[in-house]
Amino acid sequence: MISAGDFRNGITIEMDNSIYQIIEFQHVKPGKGAAFVRTKLKNIINGGVTEKTFRPQEKFPQARIDRNDMQYLYSDGDLFHFMDVNTYEQIALNEDAIGDALKFVKENEMVKICSHNGNVFAIEPPLFVELEITDTEPGFKGDTAQGATKPAVVETGATVYVPLFVEQGDKIKIDTRTGDYLSRV
Repeated sequence: MISAGDFRNGITIEMDNSIYQIIEFQHVKPGKGAAFVRTKLKNIINGGVTEKTFRPQEKFPQARIDRNDMQYLYSDGDLFHFMDVNTYEQIALNEDAIGDALKFVKENEMVKICSHNGNVFAIEPPLFVELEITDTEPGFKGDTAQGATKPAVVETGATVYVPLFVEQGDKIKIDTRTGDYLSRV
């Protein structure tokens, strides 16, 4: 059990027959009246975000989230196949469970599968990936206004905005959380 006074970002709790992750929290002590904790909670099953206030002494059971390293094997239609590299056990997940988490992930790369009581609710790709540019327009000399970018398609099919000097065939480093170009490799 965890009390609302001990809330921190990233903690998962069970409340109202759902699992919530704390995105933001703020301890508020008004000049008049009792202190309270203002939170922003994300339902990890459906992704909805709600704001709620709690008294600091309220207690909630802490939810146990399992994060397993698995290798992304391949996709066939709307099923995505993953394998546990220790036990060689394979699972297939549909597109609803995946979302756009695999936008920057190539086949045979490692990802984290997040589950609660055996139910997979999210895929966490690696924070940074290195991908090759498969299609982009050439940048022209003299076209360089401050921080100019152009769209480029990477080998997974996703589109990233890159500086004008990046050309087709270059390998680039991408932040998977934001989809931003970081550097050439």
